[in-house]
Amino acid sequence: MIDDRKCFDEINLITVIVNFGMASKIMKHAKKHGVTGGTVLLGTGTIKNQLLEFLGINEARKEIVLMASDSNTSKAALEELDRRFNFRKPNHGIAFSTSIRGIFGTKAMKCNDNVERGEEVAEYNLVISIVDKGKGEMVVDAANKAGSRGATIINGRGSGIHETSKVFGMEIEPEKEVVLIISQRDLTDGIVSSISTDMKIDEPGNGIIFVQDIDSTYGLY
Repeated sequence: MIDDRKCFDEINLITVIVNFGMASKIMKHAKKHGVTGGTVLLGTGTIKNQLLEFLGINEARKEIVLMASDSNTSKAALEELDRRFNFRKPNHGIAFSTSIRGIFGTKAMKCNDNVERGEEVAEYNLVISIVDKGKGEMVVDAANKAGSRGATIINGRGSGIHETSKVFGMEIEPEKEVVLIISQRDLTDGIVSSISTDMKIDEPGNGIIFVQDIDSTYGLY
């Protein structure tokens, strides 16, 4: 029995997506407001601009900052981050939080087992698609057909039962792309359906999609 499991609805995951080079500043400011630490990932943001596409520079390097904290600290930290970095201005970044259903391996966060689930309906969803490397843009194109306005692509590595092959007796785990899409709730089903159809997600080894509710957002306009 694992007794290290922390709580459910009271702990949030803060996600901040900013231009390359900004992550350390985000982390430093968040720590000033109660966030104890985080993880930085590198990704690619999709930019829809005809001139940039013509010039071949329509992709921008992004940093994705992941930070977990209790819900009160999360809310306060997000407000302070928005005040400092002004996410509401175009190209200044996007920040949002999602609920964490459980945490293992940390004693920094305590939980209250009596926390009740709220009845509010999320305005936005986070659609996460995991596909083979090179197919992330196909996911973005499929999502755009259903009303999505952009995405962030992160490089990853897979180890599913349908994903491995052997060379000289060694298992080779193919590289993956993780596509993050923030969707208005009323568009989510259509976006998921479009991605699923175009990528043939129902066929083994073609990828997975899952959806999370977003509790609060900054920088979406």
